[in-house]
Order: sequence, then structure tokens, then C-alpha cells
Amino acid sequence: MTDQPDGTGAQASVEAMFREERGRLLASLVRRFGDLDLAEDVASEAIEAALAHWPVDGVPPKPGAWLMTTARRRAVDRLRRDKAYAARLAILQVEADRAAPACDDGDDLPDERLRLFFTCAHPALPAGDRGALMLRCLAGLTTPEVARAFLVPPATMGKRIVRVKKKIREARIPFRVPDAGELPARLPGVLQVIYSIFTEGYAASSGPDLQRLDLAEEAIRLARILRRLLPAEREVAGLLGLMLLIHARRDARTGPAGDLVLLDEQDRGRWDPTMIEEGRELVRAALTGGPPGPYGVQAAIAALHDEAADVATTDWPQIVALYDVLLALMPSPVVELNRAAAVALRDGPEAGLALLDGLAGEAPLRAYSPYPAARADLLQRLGRFAEAAAAYREALDLAGSEPERAHLRRRMAALQPAAPNPNRQP
Repeated sequence: MTDQPDGTGAQASVEAMFREERGRLLASLVRRFGDLDLAEDVASEAIEAALAHWPVDGVPPKPGAWLMTTARRRAVDRLRRDKAYAARLAILQVEADRAAPACDDGDDLPDERLRLFFTCAHPALPAGDRGALMLRCLAGLTTPEVARAFLVPPATMGKRIVRVKKKIREARIPFRVPDAGELPARLPGVLQVIYSIFTEGYAASSGPDLQRLDLAEEAIRLARILRRLLPAEREVAGLLGLMLLIHARRDARTGPAGDLVLLDEQDRGRWDPTMIEEGRELVRAALTGGPPGPYGVQAAIAALHDEAADVATTDWPQIVALYDVLLALMPSPVVELNRAAAVALRDGPEAGLALLDGLAGEAPLRAYSPYPAARADLLQRLGRFAEAAAAYREALDLAGSEPERAHLRRRMAALQPAAPNPNRQP
């Protein structure tokens, strides 16, 4: 055992380890026992046991293995006590074995979480429910974080997660790895989940930090595995390229105190050139060989940002044109919001504001802080300071992370008649 000076340190270590290992722990337990509820319960019990023992005994050299062993023992104990439950799981396991391809040797998907991502992307589950389940149970995001990814209230998301787990039980959907022929049909759901993990890492929905680099880097790692697994899938290349091109700016997105730095104020010398070049190569792969997909188009937009010397010389006409393509592929109020911001840089703040005001009736944007923040910025640039202050207050009420809230407070405090900055991107 390693030395641990006090209970507070042990608890912090347990919490950090749980965030890191939770997905692997659940995936392995579900694969072993075939029941998500059981896996969640015994995983939580293992964490409680760690919180009780580690402050006394010290953190073990392999905390993840300790948690896994403890969770498996708890699961076996529960099944021994509940014979009916054990019998039901045995029936499910037999059904899963019958449905599984005979040649499945378990090595097709080298990461346990990816295995379970594809398993939970079952066509019998509605697309939104599949994504919510994977984000909450497998990726380890909290219910409010998942709700933010889907632009719905946390209570609504909580009910959705309960509903999909109930459907899995009642429909006896087996937790098994789909065969190779089923993977492409389930791929879009898996890509969506990986990108949602990255998005939460790029802009945390709550907490003291703007970014959760561990989540962003984990999403990139999972996408790299998918890229090796499915090298001919251009949307996998598009997603990986998109994340790399955005993550290349990570060091420049915050100041020394962790404060938010907007794109037009970032020191582009701190962007990661190696990551940008890899991302650009992936964009070329994503856009070659057929019609573009949503991730390939988004990656192309990110590449134009990364290739420009500054905001003023960015190819905004091309970016607007790419957003038009993206809207045709994936209609979304958030895509329209981003397109309006690009139009404001191409045609001026008044044109962008007109588009934003046209989105006022879109329900998903009512709880999405970037929408009123973008309006506030354009109103400020047009000299409409009272309206800008009201929009900033609305954005502040919706903002999650403290750096985002601090940035909005600074913008509100700085509202005063001044020459507009034509190069500021909302």
C-alpha cells in the first residue's frame, strides 16, 4: 500500500480514480454480469468501501483493480442472496450467448467502454435515449451534464435515463458486442457520445474550470481507437480531426488565472501545430471519396479557423458556406447560432443579430447560455448598451462554469459607449 497522509487526501484520490475508472469499471461489470443496474450498484458500493478503507490502509498500488475486485465480490454476494435475480441474469446470459456471433473472440474492440458503447447503441432504443444512457452510465457524466449536451432540463433527462434502462430490462436487450456487420449502423450513436464527452471537456457545464482536459483527451483517445478499428469510415476521421483541431487551442483558451480568453484574443503561437497538422490530414480523409458528413464539415470549419493568422483574415465567406452545408446535413438551432455568428463576422453585427433574433422561438436555445451571450456581444458592438446588459444578465443566469460567469460579469462591467470591434467573434 502507498502512504496516505489523511482522509481528505484519500477521498480526493478516490474521487479522481472513480472519474477515471468509472467507465471501465461499469463496462467490465456489465460484460461479466449482463445487468446495468447491478453494475451501477456494486460500482457505487466499491467506491463506498474504498472511502472507508483507503484512509486507514492507504491507497493501493492499483486502485482500479482494487475497485474491480471489490465490485465483483459485491455482485456475487448479491446474486447468492437473490436466487430469482440470479436466475433471470442466467437466462439473459444464455440468450446473449445464442445471439452472439460464433467467431466473437472479444478482441475486436480493445477498450471495454467502446465495447459497451456499441452494445448500448442498440437499434431497438430511440437515438436520443441511447446517447443519454451512454453519456450518463458509461462516460460518467452527471445528469445535469448530459442534460446540457441535449439542451433539456436535468429533470427531463433523469426521467429519460430511467425510462431507457427500464426498456432494456423489459425488452431483454442483451449486452453483447455486435458483429462486424452491425457496427456501421451503430456508429453514428457512438460518435455522438464521444463528441459529447469532448464537448463537456472543451467547455465544462459547471465547476471552477473552463475546461476538463481529462474528458477531452479521453474522447480523443476513444476516437483514435475507432479510427484504427474502422479506417474506412470517413466520419470517424472527421470526428477525430474536429476534436484535434479544437483541442490544439486548449493552452490559449485560458489566461494565467484560468479566465476565459476569446478566439480573437488568443495567442495563436500557443496553439499546437502538430495537432493542427494531424487534424488537417484527417479533414482531407473525411472529405475525400464521397459526400461529406456532419463531422467532416465541422472539421473543415475548425481547420479554417486554425489556418488563419487572426480573426480578421479568417475566410468567413467559406465558413458561412460550410455552415450552409452542415445545416442541410444536420438541421439544428445550435448550428444556426454558429452560422449567425459567422455571418456577423462576414457581413457585420446587424446582419448577425437579425439571424439571432430569428432564433428566439427555438426552445433548445432558451437554456443555452451562448445564445444570449452572442446577442449581447452583437448588441454591444451596435452601441445598444441597455439591451446588451439585459442579454448579458440572461446569459449569466444560464452559464455553468465559473470562468464563463466571470467573463460575462467582466463584459457587463465594461459596457460603455465605444467604437465597436469589428473583429470580435461572439
